[in-house]
This record gives sequence, C-alpha cells and structure tokens, in this order.
Amino acid sequence: MIGLAIAGGAYVSTVDEGTFCGWLFKATRLVNPFFALLDPEFAHNLGVSAAARGWVPREKRPDPAILGLEVWGRKFSNPIGLAAGFDKNAEAVEGLLGLGFGFVEVGSVTPIPQEGNPKPRIFRLRNEGAIINRCGFNSEGIVVVAKRLGAQHGKRKMEETSSSSSLPKDGTKQGGKAGPGILGVNIGKNKTSEDAAADYVQGVHTLSQYADYLVINISSPNTPGLRKLQGRKQLKDLVKKVQAARDEMQWAEEGPPPLLVKIAPDLTKQDLEDIAAVALALRLDGLIISNTTVSRPDPVSRNPLAQEAGGLSGKPLFDMSTNVLKEMYMLTRGRIPLIGCGGVSSGEDAYNKIRAGATLVQLYTAFAYGGPALIPQMKAELAECLEKDGFASVQEAIGADCR
Repeated sequence: MIGLAIAGGAYVSTVDEGTFCGWLFKATRLVNPFFALLDPEFAHNLGVSAAARGWVPREKRPDPAILGLEVWGRKFSNPIGLAAGFDKNAEAVEGLLGLGFGFVEVGSVTPIPQEGNPKPRIFRLRNEGAIINRCGFNSEGIVVVAKRLGAQHGKRKMEETSSSSSLPKDGTKQGGKAGPGILGVNIGKNKTSEDAAADYVQGVHTLSQYADYLVINISSPNTPGLRKLQGRKQLKDLVKKVQAARDEMQWAEEGPPPLLVKIAPDLTKQDLEDIAAVALALRLDGLIISNTTVSRPDPVSRNPLAQEAGGLSGKPLFDMSTNVLKEMYMLTRGRIPLIGCGGVSSGEDAYNKIRAGATLVQLYTAFAYGGPALIPQMKAELAECLEKDGFASVQEAIGADCR
C-alpha cells in the first residue's frame, strides 16, 4: 500500500498542471449523488460553504481565445456566468470565480435582512432537470453583504498594487472588482417595503462601489407585487431614480457600474415592447432575460410537484426564455447587451442563447445538478459550436438567428 501511494504520488507529480486540473473537475462528479440525497436547501447551503472555504477545484487552464469578449469596457474571458440566487449573500465569490465562470452575480440582496418564505421552499424535479423555488428574497441584508464585498475589494486592490500591473494600452480592464472574473450585484426589495424605489436606491448607494455591474431584480414571482414594477410607467420611474442615485455618487475614471434590469419570461408582447421602449429611451446598460416562470410547461405539468407555488427554473424554461430573448433583441435592435438566462445546461444551449441575441449567458439549475465539472465542459462545447459554424468569436455569433 505504501509503495502504491508513493508510486501514485510520483506519477501525479509528473502530470502537467492542466491535466491534473481536469482530473479534479471530473472528480467532483463523484460527489453529485451524495448531494442528491440531501434536502435541496441544505445541499445548496453546503455547496456555498464549500466554495467559500475553497473546497472546490480552481481552474488553472486558460479559456479558449474564441470565447473572450468585451462588454461595458471590460474583458470577459468567457461569456458563461453564474446567475443570482446561488450565492445570495456574497459568501463565496472568490471560490465561484475560481471555478472558471466568466462572471458571477450575487444576490438578490435586500436592504434589511429577511428570512424569506417558510420552508420547505425548494423542490427538485430531477427527471425534468428543473427546480421550483419560492425562497422569497431570503437575505442577510446589504450591510453584511457590503462588509464581505468590501473585504474582497480591498484584497483585490492590494494584489493589483503589489503586482505593479497596469491597464492594457487599449484601456480595457482585465477582470473585475472581485478578481479575475466579473462581479455582478443583484438588488431586491424587502417584502414589507412600501417604497420599492427607496429600497433599490439604498442598495445602489451601499453596494455599487463593489460591483462591476448592477441588476435591479423586479421579476421574482415570490415577492408579492414585485412584477408590477415591469409596467411601462412603473419601470420608467424606477430606472430614473436608480440611475440618478448611481450617477450622483463619486466615481473614478472608469465611471459608474452598468445598470441592468432582470425581467420575467411571463410577459405579453405589449409588455416586452414597453420594456424595450423604456430601455432604449433611458439608455439602460442591459437586460437579463429571464427570471423563473410561474407557468408549468410540459413535461413539468404532469409532475405532482408542479402544484407547488413558486418559480420554475431549469430545462423546461429554455424555449420560453429564449423566445423572449430573441424578441427583445429584435425590439432593441441589438443596441443593448442582453444576458440570456433560463434552462441553460450545455455549451450548445449557451450557443443557442447567443445566436438568439445574448451577449452573455447565465446558468444556475444545471450547475446545482451538474456541479463544477459542468463549467469546463460547457466552455469546450461552446467553443466547438462557434468553430463549427465558422465564427471567429462570440461577438460574431450574437443575434445570428435574428439577421
């Protein structure tokens, strides 16, 4: 046994770093069956804790050059990100970015801490590759999250100073405020708040200094009345107030973080036209399409858990959210960066989102099921799809199905 251990150690020491890194990611698949046996919310919290403590593999291999792109003046090494909802309280930003995501979005964060809805509130539909949740913006609040992000931001600044690195000649910033990847901060409102705009403004004032981009979440189905803010007048008034709050702050040369709005997939054509009109008129920096759905499309409708209240995410949401994405791309005439979210579980799914108009792509449910091994697999598949269709970059493929 000792001889085998020594021989195994000697063999591993001769393997290059990239190969060993690949082994580590593949090895995480062994843990997936264990997580499947646990209560969904407990498993989720355990995953966040593991990432926060660095008990997850760290991607050492460079991303394929074909996946790199520039958005909002920053370079993304790849367009695949982790959607809000996984790391609600910014506990594991460094560990999650280290997995190889091009960007990670934390939140939704509410001004005042709140427990969210009663448990159980997360339900697995494993055969359908879906999840129903009615968490209801459970959050530790902006003060706690600001402290965490502030510490990470300070660490990043120290690393930049000690490395004596500078901006590239083209002025484009490499990475973001939390590390090599880009950090988004998703802001929500408290359930009992009577002034939604005040909640979002408070979030902006407290958290925007740590964000590479900000998101106004007005589309969760689990906070009563929230989706009414997607109406044309309500959205216009809200965005104006939040933009003003952001712009009145003091910013360095790089300027304020871009402001995005996350919308629902359960919208009429008129709703989409109104949102597009507001986005163009107010020069919104981007839209995330989409949040979870309150509908129960087949085959979910035949599952007994379909009767549970809450938002549905995962594979059954893909077609619905992609159709909304494509419609919004055409309504905004490709002038606004769109983040495609909903049902993404493979590199081909990400590619189809990009062809439908997405500049960037997010996933969550597939990551909850597939774990860290899914990330390098998706990037390789996306690069293969781009090369197969003759695209030299992600940028070239954006909106290809709308031309």
